[in-house]
Amino acid sequence: MTRGRKYKARKASFIAFGLIALATVASTRAEHVSNANIAVRTEDNVDHAVEAARAYKQAMSTLTTLSNLQPSQAHEQSSSIFSGITASNSLFSSLLPNPQGQGPIASAMRIITRLRNRTWLPPLLTEVLYAESKAGRRRDEELLGKAVKVIDLLQHAADLGHTDALYTLARISLFPPNSFFPLDAKLGYAAYKQHAEVTGNATSQAMLGFFYSTGYHDVVSVDQARAQLYLTFAGHGGNKGAQMSLGYRYWSGIGVAESCINALAWYEDAAEQAMAKFLSGPPGGRTLPLASPRLSDLEGGVYGPGASVASTGPNAMRPVIKTANARAAGETWEDLLEYYLFNADRGEVDFAYRLGKIFYQGSIYGMPGGIASGGDGASAIPQDYHRARHYFLRIARQVWPSDPANPRHSPSKEDLPPTAGYAALAAGYLGRMFLRGEGVKQDPILAKMWFERGVQYGEKESHNGLGIIWRDGLVDGKRDMKKALQHFYAAATQELAEANVHLGKHHYGIGEVDKAIMFFEQAVRLGSPFEPYYYLADMQAQQARNPIIPRNIAGSSCAVAVSFYKLVAERGTWDDDLLREAESQWRSGTERGREMAMLRWWIAAERGSEVAQNNLAFVLDQDKSILKWTKLSPISPSNDTAQLALTQWIRSAAQRNVDSLVKVGDYYYHGLGVPDEPENLRYEKAAGYYQSAADTQMSALAMWNLGYMYENGKGVPQDFHLAKRHYDLALAINQEAYLPVLLSLVKLYARSVWHTLLGGSNGLSLWGHDTESGRSYYTDLEIEDGRGGEGRRGDASGRDDLTEEDGDGPWYFGKAREEFNKRRRGQTETLGDREDDPVQWARDKRQAENDRDSDFGPEDYFDAAIRGGNRDGDEDVDEFAETMLLVLLCVAVSTLLFIRGRWVERMRREEEEQQRQQQGGAQQPPREGGLYPPPGDPARDAWAVLR
Repeated sequence: MTRGRKYKARKASFIAFGLIALATVASTRAEHVSNANIAVRTEDNVDHAVEAARAYKQAMSTLTTLSNLQPSQAHEQSSSIFSGITASNSLFSSLLPNPQGQGPIASAMRIITRLRNRTWLPPLLTEVLYAESKAGRRRDEELLGKAVKVIDLLQHAADLGHTDALYTLARISLFPPNSFFPLDAKLGYAAYKQHAEVTGNATSQAMLGFFYSTGYHDVVSVDQARAQLYLTFAGHGGNKGAQMSLGYRYWSGIGVAESCINALAWYEDAAEQAMAKFLSGPPGGRTLPLASPRLSDLEGGVYGPGASVASTGPNAMRPVIKTANARAAGETWEDLLEYYLFNADRGEVDFAYRLGKIFYQGSIYGMPGGIASGGDGASAIPQDYHRARHYFLRIARQVWPSDPANPRHSPSKEDLPPTAGYAALAAGYLGRMFLRGEGVKQDPILAKMWFERGVQYGEKESHNGLGIIWRDGLVDGKRDMKKALQHFYAAATQELAEANVHLGKHHYGIGEVDKAIMFFEQAVRLGSPFEPYYYLADMQAQQARNPIIPRNIAGSSCAVAVSFYKLVAERGTWDDDLLREAESQWRSGTERGREMAMLRWWIAAERGSEVAQNNLAFVLDQDKSILKWTKLSPISPSNDTAQLALTQWIRSAAQRNVDSLVKVGDYYYHGLGVPDEPENLRYEKAAGYYQSAADTQMSALAMWNLGYMYENGKGVPQDFHLAKRHYDLALAINQEAYLPVLLSLVKLYARSVWHTLLGGSNGLSLWGHDTESGRSYYTDLEIEDGRGGEGRRGDASGRDDLTEEDGDGPWYFGKAREEFNKRRRGQTETLGDREDDPVQWARDKRQAENDRDSDFGPEDYFDAAIRGGNRDGDEDVDEFAETMLLVLLCVAVSTLLFIRGRWVERMRREEEEQQRQQQGGAQQPPREGGLYPPPGDPARDAWAVLR
């Protein structure tokens, strides 16, 4: 028993030891397996990161290659046989132009494309065209394959956790770089959403806000609450576009309650970013982007030239309207530049100076306010600092043939002509280019040398440049504020906007707010488009937030501050210029380009850009066709499109676009994009919008529309007197409305007479002045208030006295000093001060050359002797010879007509004699005398005039 128990105990011990050993081995093995798994996972993670980075790098390399394609290759894939001509390297491709271009050759090539299967084409031409088309198709397939490769690599890298690849995928899905990439809004939304969730990126959140605020491509339903949420996150993340969107939404009450203070806060943040970007540039700030035009302005306005406020009155002198007129006349910038280049290269200084300005600003038309104000975007050309410097230097060398050995020394005033002409202006440009490093290496010393040369002749841009150099200590670190202010004042007295800005900043910095406001407002009046608005907005914002300011004053200050901050934020778009990108896409003329342009306009419209809102509405407008209400209407109106267009028209009208205001009235009048409601209610709303536009005293069309509605009693009570008043006001505003107003008045009087004959009352008078035609609701209110005619005459008399005293326009602080400076300068404009029209100036020059080269000009044929200048002594002789020639010609024509008449009479007499002979049976010999009547015939006396 004892041995058995020992055996059992020993057996149990062995079993326990075995279990312990087994457990130890199992634990060791598990540890080894765990360590191996950790090592595998670590190795996998490292491999994933490396693979994601490799795929992203490869995708970006291919994407860069595709993005650098020429526009003719990138905008549209052509199915024509010429699609590969510009891409291939054959001899044939080097000889033919781009078939997608304009002109007769490109049109002929497109026609041949459609006729390529015709049997009567030469076989050689058919074979060559087929070879080229095959090469083009191969090229397109290769590029499409590369685009697919880019998208696939980016998706692969994004799946492996590469956030930059995810963002790039979202970007190219919504904004394809060219036509080889598909537009995939759903993929773009999904990628932006995932990127925002993973990284919290402000740009991705801003794009999500755009999707929810517009419902773009029906990817998501419109949800203004979510849009506000995403935009708020993006705005706090520093995204400028989101800040502008939030400011506009609070300002207009889109998805939130209207709040000027909240709008002010967001627009202030966006404007601060724009100003910081501006000041980060060269001395004087970055070059401002070109002012983007409206599409409607390039066609003369929403309603065309003459009928739109945009192209009538003072607005007709805007650069964009001049550009539209030049395009309508068939003039191209290539022809204009060729004419300028021809004359500049043959030594014409005035042409060389204007050509330098055009190349410097990158636009045919400059904006008012001086060099720093930028140029007009509608007349943009490629900017070329090198060519600008070439022409400016050529002009300047006529006065300063060489530069001193040491440019630090002030230039000598000896041996200089009394006037420098365009050379002083060119010196100002050259100094600015050296100061800012534009087309040349930045060199403040050379800039100072050229500015000092211009200052010798009092050139204002040179004074301003020297002021910047002395203020900032750009030469040897020497600062002299006293000298800087002297130069700034010298330029400001010549009405240079930028100099007034510098003076305003100086006084604002030392706490002299009143003087600062005076200079900033003067800069705004002179055309400065950026800096003064920021500082004025800053002052107004401080006043709006001051708790001791009355609420009504604080409210008006807040509105001004929001408007000015908004302007600064919209103009300072160096990194994200959606309007310029959209304009470039729209000019491509392709379906993809137009779609991309509309997307960018829509994003900018959500940020509050009136230009983008107007462009988007103008493209979507369905109220253009005159056949809209006929059986020949090309399409049926889409209510969804009309609603979107109406929304943009309303937002554009809210930003003081009068033509858009009239357009909103048209939409309500015709029932486009508006809710289903009674017709009378629609007419009342339309009349309200027309009245708002008419109150501006700028829109003749709004006046005419109101006259029509009063005549027919649509939306307003029928009143022939008010109808006539509005017709008359339409003609008073715009004389081009003479014919439609005349026809409308004729119809109005006829209708009034018929109304009176049927027993109606309040008809128009036909026998004298219509005493009630001047009646309006406004004058009626004055009469009801008890102000009689004498009181009004007294007010008018007093106003006339005031007008006579202040007949030179409204008064403002600083105007007395400006008038004094003008009188001190003798009110003479220095050369180049006046901003003339480069196109009209070229026309005048061409006309003057034609008049010099030919005596017979197109406008007055008979003034040739006077214009010739070398025929004054022969003038009387020439007139006598012309008179005698005309007399002889008249006598000859009269004689021939008389002889013809006598010949016909002779033939008639002979026929009568033959008939009498046949009846009498007697033959008489023919009478001699030819054409002369026989003796005794009374007709013979008529020939006495020939004796």
